[in-house]
Amino acid sequence: MLKEKVWHAHYPDDIPTSIVYDEKPLDSFLAANAEKFPKKKALYFMGKEMTFAEVYSEAKKMAGYLQSLGLEKGDRVAVMLPNSPQAVISYYGALMAGAIVVQTNPLYKERELEYQLNDSGAEFIVCLDVLLPRVTNVRRKTALKHTIVTGIKDYLPFPKNRLYPFIQKKQYNMVVQVEQSEDIHVWESIIKGSSGVYTPVEIDPKNDLALLQYTGGTTGHPKGVMLTHYNLVANVQMCQRWLYKTKPGGKILGVLPFFHVYGMTTVMNMSIMYGFEMVLLPKFEAEDVLKTIQKQKPTMFPGAPTIYIGLLNHPNLKKYDLSSIDACISGSAPLPLEVQEQFESVTGGNLVEGYGLTETSPVTHANFIWSKRINGSIGVPWPDTDAKIIMEDGLEAHVGEVGEIAVKGPQIMKGYWNKPDETENILKDGWLFTGDMGYMDENGYFYIVDRKKNMIIAGGYNIYPREVEEVLYEHEAVQEAVVAGIPDPYRGETVKAYVVLKPGYEATEKELNTFCRKNLAAFKAPRIYEFRDELPKTAVGKILRRQLIDEEKEKITESKSV
Repeated sequence: MLKEKVWHAHYPDDIPTSIVYDEKPLDSFLAANAEKFPKKKALYFMGKEMTFAEVYSEAKKMAGYLQSLGLEKGDRVAVMLPNSPQAVISYYGALMAGAIVVQTNPLYKERELEYQLNDSGAEFIVCLDVLLPRVTNVRRKTALKHTIVTGIKDYLPFPKNRLYPFIQKKQYNMVVQVEQSEDIHVWESIIKGSSGVYTPVEIDPKNDLALLQYTGGTTGHPKGVMLTHYNLVANVQMCQRWLYKTKPGGKILGVLPFFHVYGMTTVMNMSIMYGFEMVLLPKFEAEDVLKTIQKQKPTMFPGAPTIYIGLLNHPNLKKYDLSSIDACISGSAPLPLEVQEQFESVTGGNLVEGYGLTETSPVTHANFIWSKRINGSIGVPWPDTDAKIIMEDGLEAHVGEVGEIAVKGPQIMKGYWNKPDETENILKDGWLFTGDMGYMDENGYFYIVDRKKNMIIAGGYNIYPREVEEVLYEHEAVQEAVVAGIPDPYRGETVKAYVVLKPGYEATEKELNTFCRKNLAAFKAPRIYEFRDELPKTAVGKILRRQLIDEEKEKITESKSV
């Protein structure tokens, strides 16, 4: 149990500072809830509904089939799917069979896919039919032995299932015909033909891995984060306590992709463990999300700032009723105050900022949803989670001093897959060094200044992009903004802002420069502005600052070679 900390004084009575966590395999919760309320809806997908008993039945079939192919405890199964019933069934089916799941982004190109498959040593993969050519092209260069293929149409109700192949042909310019063979396996045949009998595997929740979750890889190759069953169960149980006002029978909107650890924990695992219905969308399309909220009336909506921004700036926003939304925790990137206030005004619900990393399953901090919160803060550590600020000399910082945030708790990863040196660099005596620079106030609320590696040093001054971005977001014409340090022969680096304007608004570089200099010290204000129609993002909506910096470096290289 964590000793009393300053932030515990602000915990509402309904949230405990410490929890007794279930030391059970993650997949055991699906079995328990299938027995507890078999007829309750577990998921909704584009008109298709499945109960907990149905999801469990099909997960058992997947587990048995994987074992029949030779899968043994600890083997890795890659799941390369968008949010769909198959994503849930294959994830839990693999865990039931004793496998370690390797969540794989369906947007990966062949080079990225080949690296992840080789690094993880995955011998099995579940993928969409339209992704089969990509998997086939890298297969000989990896350890893959078996590919299970499914299609979106497999879980669409009539007549959508008949129409989808025509949509697919138009969207992907291909019609995929998949035939069963020794190493290619058709999902429909598995579900229709399997008995559902599998051999239960003994799992040690605290030591056995449930997941290899690959980090974004903004520097070097992505790393496989080793998360145990206990890590994932503990983080979901923390999350459930944080959402103490949510009632049984609630619905969670699943826009965040499950191949991202945040969506996996706060939507999929949360729903399965606590009997919520998940409303699944295979990708983020603003109009589809608005329609789905109005029709399905979800109460919880975990998201990312770019998702909320996309909805708020949709031209048809006012046509939809979003009042069912009660609680939202925003993650993956800083939440601008303007976005928070606007979204709460539109929905009537509460939107707060949280914080975490892939290495922490992922959540470590959040603001209270129905109690004291501080705008601009990531909130306080979750139950049983300790945090501190470490200075460059290794000493703990005083209140208000900026240093690196370190965290400790039951959700902290076991380490990086096959990378003991990198594990040692980030994990020290149980403390995970996050690489995020921040500070703690006298009440125990934490604030992110910026990523350690994002800090811009211009003319000897330290500049944190997040501070500049917050100012840009306050300008009425700015929809999205990201700030980066780009090479400069005189200052070392200089501050550049990439800006997307709201539809129907105009702003000039001069106007934004005046606005920034009015609200920031002159050395922090961007020296260069670039207006774009959109910014590069990850699948979960995180803006790819590193990609923009790389583009700048390429321009410099090209200009020197001319």
